[in-house]
Amino acid sequence: MNKLLIVGTVAFDAIETPFGKTDKILGGAGTYIGLSAAFFNLQSAIVSVVGDDFPQEYLDLLTDRDIDISGLEVVNGGKTFFWSGRYHNDLNSRDTLDTQLNVLADFQPKVPENYKNADVVMLGNLHPLVQSSVLDQLESKPKLVVLDTMNFWMDCALPELLDVIKRVDVITINDEEARQLSGEYSLVKAAAKIHAMGPEFVVIKKGEHGALLFHDNQVFFAPALPLEEVFDPTGAGDTFAGGFAGFIAQSENVSFENMKNAIIYGSNLASFCVEKFGTERMLSLDKQEVVSRLKQFKSLTQFDIEL
Repeated sequence: MNKLLIVGTVAFDAIETPFGKTDKILGGAGTYIGLSAAFFNLQSAIVSVVGDDFPQEYLDLLTDRDIDISGLEVVNGGKTFFWSGRYHNDLNSRDTLDTQLNVLADFQPKVPENYKNADVVMLGNLHPLVQSSVLDQLESKPKLVVLDTMNFWMDCALPELLDVIKRVDVITINDEEARQLSGEYSLVKAAAKIHAMGPEFVVIKKGEHGALLFHDNQVFFAPALPLEEVFDPTGAGDTFAGGFAGFIAQSENVSFENMKNAIIYGSNLASFCVEKFGTERMLSLDKQEVVSRLKQFKSLTQFDIEL
C-alpha cells in the first residue's frame, strides 16, 4: 500500500460566519488534509505538533481513520496552535481575529522512520523552513511532492518560500496568491512564471469558481459544484489538497491526465467540507456520498458537441 506523508498544522479554530459561530473546535491544515486523504486506499501519517491541551478524543478521530500520528508531537505544558476568524457575507473574504502560534513557534518536524520513503509528500501550509526540513529528512525521492502555501509567507519569508518551491513538483495556491507570487494579473502568465520557479504542475484554486491545472502549455479547468448551502469555507483548500494528494498516492500515476482526475476528487471532497462548521461534515461523510457526488461532477462537466 502506498504511503502519503502529510505535514501541516493540527490546531484549534474558532470560526464566525453569517450562519453562526463556534467556540474552539478541531482544525488545522494537517487535520483537513488527513481526513480527506483517508477516503483513499493508502497509508498516511501526519507530522505536526500540539500541546497537552489537545483532547485525546481528537487524536482518536485521526487514528480511527487509520492516520498514523507517530509524527504528531505532544508538548507537555504546551498550548496548541489557535486561529480565530470571521467571514464576510460573501464567504470569500475573512478577517483574522486572533492567531496564537503557541507550540508551533518552536516546531521542529520529525518524520517517522517508516515514512522517510513516502511515495507522495503533501506539504501543508506552514513556514517554508519547516517544509524544507521535512524534505531534508527523506531517504528517497518521492514520486510527487505537493506544496500548499499562502500570501502570509510571501510577505514575511519570501526567500525561504522560493527555496522550497524549487524542490516541489506541484504547487497549490489561490488566484490572489498566484498573482502576488508572480506579479502577473493574468493567471495563464502567472502560472507560467510560477512553473519557471520549479514546479512542473501549478494548481490555482478559485474557491466557488473551481480550480485550474497548468502543465507546460496544457490547461485543465474543473468547476466547483454549485451548492445549496455553504456554511463555512475553513479548510476547503486543505481538503482539496488532501483529495488531490490522496488520489495521486493511491493511483501511482503522476501524469497530467491523471492529475485532472485528482483535481476532480479534490474538488468533490472540498464541496462536502463547506457544508458544516470545521471538520464536522468530513467526520460524518461516508464513501457512498462521495461516489454519488462524483457522478454529479461528471454530469456537470460532460457534454457532446459536433465539431
